[in-house]
Amino acid sequence: MNHLSGADRLANRYRVMRHGQSKANEAGVIVAAIESDRRGDYGLSEAGLRQARAAADACGLPADTVICSSDFARAQQTAEIVRARIGAAEVTAAEALRERCFGDLEGDTVASYARVWEADEAHEADQAGRANKADQEGAGHPLGVEPAAAVLDRVTALVADLERRYAGRDILLVSHGDTLQILEAGFLRLDPSRHRRLAPLATAEIRELRLAGEPSRPRS
Repeated sequence: MNHLSGADRLANRYRVMRHGQSKANEAGVIVAAIESDRRGDYGLSEAGLRQARAAADACGLPADTVICSSDFARAQQTAEIVRARIGAAEVTAAEALRERCFGDLEGDTVASYARVWEADEAHEADQAGRANKADQEGAGHPLGVEPAAAVLDRVTALVADLERRYAGRDILLVSHGDTLQILEAGFLRLDPSRHRRLAPLATAEIRELRLAGEPSRPRS
């Protein structure tokens, strides 16, 4: 579910940041399971380190920014670079920001992403044709991949929790491409299976998110 669906406006300002280029990106392989990440050396590449430093230098975020990050090495390293550059107190690891699980495609080439994104939209049409909610909830992604709706549930639940804990703060969420684009779809009140219709996040890109219909607010 989208835990932001009933919100008219948010108490905090949210930005998302995709990690810098990783060694997995460089090699063109899918590393989406935390166990694989911890067994291997899949942190930032040299190019990714440069990207993260440049983004941190240009971000303009204040020192009291709340930084939450996926616990994958590539995201943690990116978040720590931002933290050090802006003088923030700490980075909070959040499992809710982990990479989308790609199931049996783990270790496959990144060319397989296209199959997943095509299946996302096909799965949305299949769900729409099911007669009842129980049938919808029981139907998994056809490729054994974590459904976009499940990613939406975990990431919007994190934002809802941050809304309960903070007010008037800048919050930076450091994570992964699919995870963050699904979150952006949630902010825009789009079906999460359509997340690839949004502009893709480049490595180390920082993007502001606002709820659909929420007016722009000046930074305090």
